[in-house]
Amino acid sequence: MALPAGALLAAGQAVKPGFTIQVSPASQSVVRGTAASFTITVSSQNGFEGTVALTAGSLPAAATAGFAPSSVRLSSGLTTTSTLTVATTSSTPAGAASLQIVGTSGKTTASATAGLTVNYPLSGSLSLTSMPASLSLAAGSNGVYDLSLTRTSLTGPVAFTLSGLPPGVTASFAPASTTGSASALQLTVDPAAKAATATLTIGASGQDATGATRSASANVQLAVISSPKAFTIAGTVAPGVAPGVTVPVALSVSNPNNQPLAVTNLSVTLAGVTRSSDAVAKGLACSVVDFAVVQYSGPYPQTVPAGGTASLASLGVPTSQWPKITMLDTAANQDGCKGATLQLAYSGSGGN
Repeated sequence: MALPAGALLAAGQAVKPGFTIQVSPASQSVVRGTAASFTITVSSQNGFEGTVALTAGSLPAAATAGFAPSSVRLSSGLTTTSTLTVATTSSTPAGAASLQIVGTSGKTTASATAGLTVNYPLSGSLSLTSMPASLSLAAGSNGVYDLSLTRTSLTGPVAFTLSGLPPGVTASFAPASTTGSASALQLTVDPAAKAATATLTIGASGQDATGATRSASANVQLAVISSPKAFTIAGTVAPGVAPGVTVPVALSVSNPNNQPLAVTNLSVTLAGVTRSSDAVAKGLACSVVDFAVVQYSGPYPQTVPAGGTASLASLGVPTSQWPKITMLDTAANQDGCKGATLQLAYSGSGGN
């Protein structure tokens, strides 16, 4: 009696013996300089028997991995375990990593992933906060996180680091190191960047009076929007800019779309300073380093009606949450800034 063609095909596709790998917990968070342990479970499938060697890859820099035991013996239908220990050092950068755990037995392999987040050691001498805690940026736009430091018995320079940027996004700190209490993380999204979400880890570290390194960190969220809605932003700086004085920037958003616009990011950058003719004639200096920008700190999203224009004031945002320009009060002669004109650039993101 002839077998149906389907039965012949099934008979020729016998399932090969193999094994699976599982990791528990799926992710861990540790302080830099400490270790994380994962339980690796290896299970026989389809009658597999043999010895499975375990390896780990994609480790953070200056971290090591070890298995106990480094290989396991499987019998048909049974399961066994090993312990993976990932040890970090004081040089391991803070941030998130995706560990790759691979089992190999001859030509048979299986793999699994585990998340590991390395954090800076907590320090009572230094803390770091960011405003806002999250940004949504369109491809081709810019965004800024304002960073604030709180110091205790730490007066020297504090340097900043960053990890976790998605592809197509570049970043810089202004300044990258400071003896003050503020900096800004500036992001630029390439026009061809793809949609992505990421958790960025911002680190800050400096030495106290004893020479001991003190560190702090903050995590912020970033969403990249690849197909944003088009809109325009305009701004007006209030009069009265002078050394030590902070003035608000009144923003307005124009929505040319035939649907309401939900604005999810507004950023202001100081693009340049034009001195007065008198300052130029006298050779008096003034530049962007004489000023600082404080970003919008109000809630998101802000909704602008279809085909309309809305200002922060009309949206009910209090002046205290508007972006601001501060002229720094320095020891240098700042007469060159009298009557200067500030060039501001605006960017933002929004959708339906």
